[in-house]
Amino acid sequence: MDYITINSIKVPIEGEKNVLSLIRKAGIDIPTFCYHSELSIYGACRMCVVEDDRGKIFAACSETPRAGMVIYTNTKKVQQYRKLIIELLLSSHCRDCTTCQKNGMCALQSLAYKVGVHAVRFLNNKKEEKIDMSSPSIVRDPNKCILCGDCVRTCDEIQGLGVIDFAFRGSKMKVQPAFDKPLAETDCVGCGQCAVVCPTAAISIRTNVTDIWDAIEDPSIRVVAQIAPAVRVAAGDNFGIPKGENCFGKLVSALRIMGFDMVFDTSFGADLTVMEESKEFAARLASDEKLPLFTSCCPGWVKYCEEKYPEFADNLSTCRSPQGMFSAVIKDYFAEKDKEDGKRTMVVSIMPCTAKKGEILRPDNFTDGRQDTDYVITTTEVVRMIKQMGLQFTELENESADAPFSVASGAGKIFGTTGGVTEAVLRRLAEDKSYNTIREISYTGVRGFEGTKEATIELDGREVKIAVVHGLANAGRLLDRIRSGEASYDFVEVMACRRGCIMGGGQPSGAGPRTRRSRMEGMYNADASSNVRFSEENPAVRQLYDHFLAGKEHRLLHRNL
Repeated sequence: MDYITINSIKVPIEGEKNVLSLIRKAGIDIPTFCYHSELSIYGACRMCVVEDDRGKIFAACSETPRAGMVIYTNTKKVQQYRKLIIELLLSSHCRDCTTCQKNGMCALQSLAYKVGVHAVRFLNNKKEEKIDMSSPSIVRDPNKCILCGDCVRTCDEIQGLGVIDFAFRGSKMKVQPAFDKPLAETDCVGCGQCAVVCPTAAISIRTNVTDIWDAIEDPSIRVVAQIAPAVRVAAGDNFGIPKGENCFGKLVSALRIMGFDMVFDTSFGADLTVMEESKEFAARLASDEKLPLFTSCCPGWVKYCEEKYPEFADNLSTCRSPQGMFSAVIKDYFAEKDKEDGKRTMVVSIMPCTAKKGEILRPDNFTDGRQDTDYVITTTEVVRMIKQMGLQFTELENESADAPFSVASGAGKIFGTTGGVTEAVLRRLAEDKSYNTIREISYTGVRGFEGTKEATIELDGREVKIAVVHGLANAGRLLDRIRSGEASYDFVEVMACRRGCIMGGGQPSGAGPRTRRSRMEGMYNADASSNVRFSEENPAVRQLYDHFLAGKEHRLLHRNL
């Protein structure tokens, strides 16, 4: 076996494509800005520089390992090199750290401390750029950009959009949309994946935390929260809770202490989606029209389809997302009580997704001219609110969601991971509801992290072809195959973010392979622990459906097309 020597440690070469992978394999952490294992090699930031036995300095991320190499990761020359890079980055960087949204989580700030930069010798002569706040989902602050290119490659390679790119050259280089247009005037779908990989606050989540605190203090407003399934397996990341552990009970407790009047589980909304979308799918199969049926739970995907592939817009399900359905039901439920109490109900959705902030403004998600979801805050924002409140999250008691919408099936809980919607719909349509049948559906190939998954099942004597895709670049390739006639499906689930909502743009960043796997397992563990494997088997869910939605299904649960 071939080896390289890293700080006197022999490390075997086992197919690694760069020296950086071998350094991390040896258990050594060296800093990077522009390196992400799922993106192309860029090699621009030079933070991962190392020195070989001949005194040569090179970037470890872009160097192919060769047998016999001798590498040193922390020589005096390397330390000085990294320190100078950080100092130069800081010299042209906005330094309002105390008021920055990423204060305490900023990679630049962290590395400046790590390499020992205590002063900056160079003046900042950069002209202050205008902050772009046109998007309801994200904020772009060019003054904090360090030109690492992470957002550029993510938008192009993972999402297939190419909304932002490098402009100009040399010291005038910038990252911006074409012709420096506001994000709202581009093809941006608000997925927030650029914000996830940004090491600074050059791209960050547009926050609504202050508005929520103001509403909580207003006695004339009934503040109601709903918590999405994927939030529960990620909120604990910032509090030292094991990766993927279900924190729903603690979140409910925290929100009540903060002052929320009612706290509900969006899994009930997901159950409504299962029931309505499976009904719609069965009707389309029977008529053999508007197939394949594309899911409509993901607002980033819906916008992408409408703008990039408008010929498939009619194939989108007419169902609202679980958030949209549940908010409409909540507003309808409290309508009479609001009149009696002289209050106004405000619905706050706690979501893993930044695109949800844009979804709530779409006219087709309004009911009778009323905006159903008033605000969306992400997992990252609710974590910030918990910290602002000074709550010891790990010490909180687990509490249940409020009645009457506290019941939900395991099918609703798995919506947050890729393949979850498809699996839930298949359970709903299966004639045999036995445990073994449910298990067999989970083994059809809809689970897992492959970019595109395909399965064929039999429903009512008909062979049904299914595709599950996540990441918009993958979705674009699949749509091209359908358009050309190369592929044909009956049902297609699409999520804009890679691996689904568990890795949404509003989730805590810095999530590697172990975190991704743990979050997915946490979602399926919540399903397995549920007494109800899909909505129709729970009389309480069916009773709520019949009681609150009789004659209102289309108005509350479907988009106003």
